[in-house]
Amino acid sequence: MCLVMTVEPGLGGQKLIPETIDKVKALKEYIDKNNIDIDIEVDGGINSETIEMAKEAGANIFVAGSAIVNKENYEEAIEDLRK
Repeated sequence: MCLVMTVEPGLGGQKLIPETIDKVKALKEYIDKNNIDIDIEVDGGINSETIEMAKEAGANIFVAGSAIVNKENYEEAIEDLRK
């Protein structure tokens, strides 16, 4: 697994840094070009608005802390991310 931090590590609730999506895309291209079997995980700023762009860039594992724990209904928050 390769982890791409999409925020500055250390503080929850940050906004995703848009330039990190370019890093995910470049990593995915390298992985595909070299036929490497590895997951790409993104951590930071992942919510219902940013998860799709991270997925389209090539990520397949998503860490979404604040997007879940800051909601009253965790189940609905998780389901919203899965859409």
